Amino acid sequence: MSASKTDSSPASRREIFSWAMYDFANSGYTTVVLTAVFNAYFVSVIVGGGADSSGTATLLWTIATAITNIIVLASAPVLGAIADHGAHKKRFLALTTVGCVLFTALLGWVGPGDVALAMTLVILSNLMYSSGENFIAAFLPEIAKPEDMGRISGYGWSLGYIGGLLVLALCLGYIEWGRSFGQTAAQYVPPTMWITAAMFGLAALPTFLWLRERATAQPLALGEGYFRIGFKRVAETFRQARHYRDLFRFLVTLAVYYCGIHTVIVLAAIYAQEVMGFTMRDNIVLILVVNVTAAIGAFGFGLIQDRLGSARTLIITLMIWIGALITAYLVDSRAGFWVVANLVGISLGSSQSAGRALVGQFSPPERAAEFFGLWGLAGKLASVIGPLTYGVITYVSHGDHRLALLSTTAFFIVGLALLMTVDERRGRRAATENSLV
Repeated sequence: MSASKTDSSPASRREIFSWAMYDFANSGYTTVVLTAVFNAYFVSVIVGGGADSSGTATLLWTIATAITNIIVLASAPVLGAIADHGAHKKRFLALTTVGCVLFTALLGWVGPGDVALAMTLVILSNLMYSSGENFIAAFLPEIAKPEDMGRISGYGWSLGYIGGLLVLALCLGYIEWGRSFGQTAAQYVPPTMWITAAMFGLAALPTFLWLRERATAQPLALGEGYFRIGFKRVAETFRQARHYRDLFRFLVTLAVYYCGIHTVIVLAAIYAQEVMGFTMRDNIVLILVVNVTAAIGAFGFGLIQDRLGSARTLIITLMIWIGALITAYLVDSRAGFWVVANLVGISLGSSQSAGRALVGQFSPPERAAEFFGLWGLAGKLASVIGPLTYGVITYVSHGDHRLALLSTTAFFIVGLALLMTVDERRGRRAATENSLV
């Protein structure tokens, strides 16, 4: 079965910038909806209007994110294979972008007691966001040489944190304005969803104006459809796994440590609210500062990745994660929690950037969307297991968030051990020598 051919001409600076701008655009969604504002609002206002003493609201939030990620888990590799064969990455990216913007805007009409509606819209918006994340990542092997992927991936992640910072700052400004007029969270939180949706749509425009679809569509054989091709190509990829053993070892590694990362992303604000006594305003300020350190971490580690190697860079960041979470379990003061939060910020952007760069280095360009679909599969498996584990532990322990957070450390420890089995040079060589055609 032939693979889509890819234009190998070098990408311009404008095209690289337009690719990175999508990270800028979609980071507002993760920062406001999943990390800083809507998750805490869901727990404290939509579900119950009080402290999550029983852990029920936290469990419902983790169930919503788990459902999304199960859907992405099942669909990402096949959609990636279809995008490769038909050269549809940009088209699929446009559809998922419009979907995420629409469903995020609809969250602005969710209020206290609308639990089912809130969960449904979170599932749909997160589904669109997550699928789009896979498609934009699949452009990386087309626009960057293997030796430049760490730097360019880090550039995208750092620009993404700046985007998240900007959107969160706009939301904080609106929240403070609403509070000055005596508004409650049920009044000032919903419009932040409209701010987030609008900024996503506007900031994504450069991507669709200047990023080129470099693959060439392959013709369909008589009686053959895209979905059948998608399933066949995924099956073929798994049959050929022995040629890409470092890629598949790393995907397992990534799935494990991403359990920890996704847990922190979707539950950090809830932890700060329920354990440290942070208000919504405190949470937003905290995430604003963390976004700055995350941007610095992504950019700084991105510069050294191409010298030190993505795998070694990732080892350093996972060790920072482990130290940060153990410290979080031990500290009781707000000052100590601020230190933890900034350690998380430094390691957050760099660990995600290094992981994306490694998958790009281990992927043949003509199968980029498919292999990044597998990257998405690994990440979404983690998004199911990690937060749901936290939610179940919180529920079973009657709201013990500290115990749930400590359990998250195990994902980073196991991930670090598995990473030691991945040979970066061998993985890059396999991508060049064993292209699936």
